[in-house]
Amino acid sequence: MVGTMDRPPAVSVCPTIAILKKRADFLRAARAKRSGTTGFHLQARERAAGEADGIRVGFTCSKKVGNAVARNRAKRRLRAVARTVLPPHGRDGWDYVLIGRADVTATLPFPQLVADLERALAKVHQ
Repeated sequence: MVGTMDRPPAVSVCPTIAILKKRADFLRAARAKRSGTTGFHLQARERAAGEADGIRVGFTCSKKVGNAVARNRAKRRLRAVARTVLPPHGRDGWDYVLIGRADVTATLPFPQLVADLERALAKVHQ
């Protein structure tokens, strides 16, 4: 497999954004600030100094969202929204978790999801 080391990993959102993978990080975000929108829920927390650098984001969709195909589609759309909105609007030193909603995240128009995330970030950062 020549050239596979040159490509970024498939789960990467963007070079400036790291992915949350540990359950403890998701649980810490769940105890912090929240903002609900039409398309998804946002949980956000400011990390302690020295904990990690940059913006970190996690994605989750429960079985309420649907079968595996529906959950994966919803997460793909959430990753695309995060890739678009978080670099200009997210804050360094914060963790964000986007949680998909049943029947909505996978079907809402993409511009609506972008507007929802921008509005949710503004509310969380007040």
